[in-house]
Amino acid sequence: MISVKNLSKLFGHFSAVEDLSFDIKPGDIVGFLGPNGAGKSTTMKMLTGFLQPTSGTIDIFDLSMARHAKTIQQRIGYLPEGAPAYGDMTTYQFLKFIAEVRGFKGKEKERRINEVVEKIELQEVMNRPIENLSKGFKRRVGLAQALIHDPDILILDEPTDGLDPNQKHQVRELITQLAKDKIVIISTHILEEVTAVCNRVMIIAKGKLLFNDTPLSLQKRSRYYQAVTIHLSYLADISGLAELEGVAEMEVEQKTGHVTLFPEPGKHILHEVTAHVQRAKLPVDTLFIEQGRLDQVFRELTTEVA
Repeated sequence: MISVKNLSKLFGHFSAVEDLSFDIKPGDIVGFLGPNGAGKSTTMKMLTGFLQPTSGTIDIFDLSMARHAKTIQQRIGYLPEGAPAYGDMTTYQFLKFIAEVRGFKGKEKERRINEVVEKIELQEVMNRPIENLSKGFKRRVGLAQALIHDPDILILDEPTDGLDPNQKHQVRELITQLAKDKIVIISTHILEEVTAVCNRVMIIAKGKLLFNDTPLSLQKRSRYYQAVTIHLSYLADISGLAELEGVAEMEVEQKTGHVTLFPEPGKHILHEVTAHVQRAKLPVDTLFIEQGRLDQVFRELTTEVA
């Protein structure tokens, strides 16, 4: 449904996006990651037709963005960074305005507003000016305007920014439901968002695409993937852990006291570790298998790029 080929964007001599190519299909929830200044928002704005690329092509629904921007934009919902809105309008007035801009009238307009208000749970702020809302509610109003026309593609720039943990959970659940028949692209710097809702991850830095695969593939790139970490309730002899079959390396974090055992390639060491803990009567109060530390992989990927 979305096909991007050799997309680049220059601002003067500065290359914000450089030769990006990717395809996205319905049902994909894509986490678009990168450090500040990586080119995420610039790419989002080109996908929505707000910015024209310097070179390359964007085709959506088999239509060229360069030639059919208005037609494509009717089927896209976009939540920009910062969720800009008219602060002197109430929530209801703003959503009514957006519905009218989208071409809805009469009963259909009211139905659309009511549906999106219920989905995003905005009932208590419908008659309050947007400028008086909390950051979290402003974000939710922004999400509501992106959904009001039931778009085929949702492009969300930091959708959970400013939300409390309960609101984040609610929005992530909503995104998962919406993605059953839509494409959802989420630009975020929150790594937990990737494992919480995404089935695909794209990482860019300095405008270049560095990774494009599943969250599991990203986790597997971590040296901590399938490592076993334990914590002792008091000091004890742990030297035998490093000698266990299948253990390649042992790491002790001085601040936390956590002991991490790294497996040899293709090895699973949980059984050997738990058996040794029982034999040696080690005072273990915590033991778990690492799923991979995404922050470590993210740093390695984004600092390597020239």
